[in-house]
Amino acid sequence: MSNNVNSLLKISNLAVSFDTVEGSTNAVQGIDFELNKGQTLAIIGESGSGKSVTASVIMGILTCPPGRIKSGEIFLNKQDILKLSENDRRELMGNKIAIIFQDTLSHLNPVFTVGAQIAECFEVHKNYTKKESWNKAVKLLDRVKIPNPHKRAKDYPHQFSGGQRQRVMIAMALALEPDIIIADEPTTALDVTIQAKILELLAELRDERNMGLILITHDLGIAAEVADKVIVLKNGKIVEKGTLKDVFIKPKHTYTKELMNSIPGKLNQKYKRNDNIETKPILEVKNISKSYDTIACDNVNFNLFRDEIIGIVGESGSGKTTISNLILRLIEPSSGSILYHGRNIFDFDKKELFNFRRKVQIVFQDPYASLNPTMNVFDIISEPWIIHADFLDKKLHQARISELLYSVGLQPSDSKKYPHEFSGGQRQRIAIARALALNPEIIICDEAVSALDVSIQAQIIKLLKDLRNKFSLSYIFIAHDLPVVRDLADRVIVMKSGKILEEGNVEEVFNNPGNPYTIDLLKSSPSVEKLLSN
Repeated sequence: MSNNVNSLLKISNLAVSFDTVEGSTNAVQGIDFELNKGQTLAIIGESGSGKSVTASVIMGILTCPPGRIKSGEIFLNKQDILKLSENDRRELMGNKIAIIFQDTLSHLNPVFTVGAQIAECFEVHKNYTKKESWNKAVKLLDRVKIPNPHKRAKDYPHQFSGGQRQRVMIAMALALEPDIIIADEPTTALDVTIQAKILELLAELRDERNMGLILITHDLGIAAEVADKVIVLKNGKIVEKGTLKDVFIKPKHTYTKELMNSIPGKLNQKYKRNDNIETKPILEVKNISKSYDTIACDNVNFNLFRDEIIGIVGESGSGKTTISNLILRLIEPSSGSILYHGRNIFDFDKKELFNFRRKVQIVFQDPYASLNPTMNVFDIISEPWIIHADFLDKKLHQARISELLYSVGLQPSDSKKYPHEFSGGQRQRIAIARALALNPEIIICDEAVSALDVSIQAQIIKLLKDLRNKFSLSYIFIAHDLPVVRDLADRVIVMKSGKILEEGNVEEVFNNPGNPYTIDLLKSSPSVEKLLSN
């Protein structure tokens, strides 16, 4: 127990294991830390480091079995909550500690209005009347800056944007006025401007209520923006802890140094495009527009050259993915044309379109959803050759797959494995190998690294650079992570509401943005560099 009068939470020697068919696995191994009033503690580390397991134990939502608390003490306001009965602990959790999860759609009931879900907290824990609970819910929605809260309280989760749903989750967390909020990757899927607003709101609420905030994240930039103290986890152990500046500016542990060196902008030197390869663009987007109920894409123009990487940035709904779908000819434009080596792809006949799709491939954001779990790696990578049967003789499949796996940093023996046997970063490498199978000229990367840990992200970015260098590939790299775009791209396009607001050399746009929206994006982007430059 801590003698610190400001202490809210103190964890000592916490160890957690999981029982599997292959034996016991240590997920958390003897960790210690303390959280004070008005303080933000960032817990950083890669997937599998023990971050979310630690949060689950604190909240009392660890599934036992297979999880098992082997040792430890968790003092909340000088009371060891691990010694409480299940009922007492459940009562304590709602009132003293709340959690905000990453995936809002999974944690909000789709068949109840958001107002009803917030109001339920007051009805169950405070015994308020339905009317009182509803009024409290509306006030909370107003507090987390949901416009027109009286009306929006009657709406369902799917009627809110991702950022608004996260605000609803924050409102639910605040309902019982907890002393501590645990935010588990609360901004991962959000645009940078929305990210910044959510982080600003959490900091504001922390200061207003003198709460403790535990921020679980793999994004070092986010930690650098809001944290006072930092814990670095690896394989369930704390490898380094201290103040934000101590850990980020003067890291001592090798692993922390690796994480810091993986930050976009600190990666390998930018690859210089060979401007003599081609003078004509391989792809020309000309006056492209696409309308649904609203305008998704509005008179967009740009060229893509061989051996070039174009970054496309902007908020959700800006038209980024619409552009990629048009280039892949998955949708037809309302007007305009896209020329591939001088010919409009929308004039292609069936055979021409079939051949065109050999040359333009895509790598999606989610490496878990983009690979068929019933197929092994051999079948996944060889599938394009089965579709394009004239491309490669079956006798050569194994040799070519081995070559492709080598090129993305995997082993030929991996061809016999299934997707569930790989990490997220390895799955993305498999997806890239599949995209390379038909020797494309253009690869579209649609948020291809946003779901990955920072060190894995760095590996994939380096891989994309190396493959571009080796094969003179052209990329259209769609992302909301601006430092990644700056590190990878030659040119950048900034989009908003279907329009291109700014376009130019990546360093020129990032160093001297000309449009107010671009300036706002850059200011909103979480960055470790801001901390390091102070």
